[in-house]
Amino acid sequence: MSAPDRYVVVVNDEEQYSVHLAGLALPDGWEATGFAGSRAECLDEIARVWTDITPKSARAVEQR
Repeated sequence: MSAPDRYVVVVNDEEQYSVHLAGLALPDGWEATGFAGSRAECLDEIARVWTDITPKSARAVEQR
């Protein structure tokens, strides 16, 4: 039996979150948040921290 896949939570400059397979290079513009686990654990973490899915640039326009 193989080991389960491990994922990391990543975020971009627009404060949008995603999961990324651990051990692979991150795409340009994304950085790891420091949280790692199963895909389900990472999705739970994203649901906990990403409470406003509006991109950062759109939020800035709304606040003007």
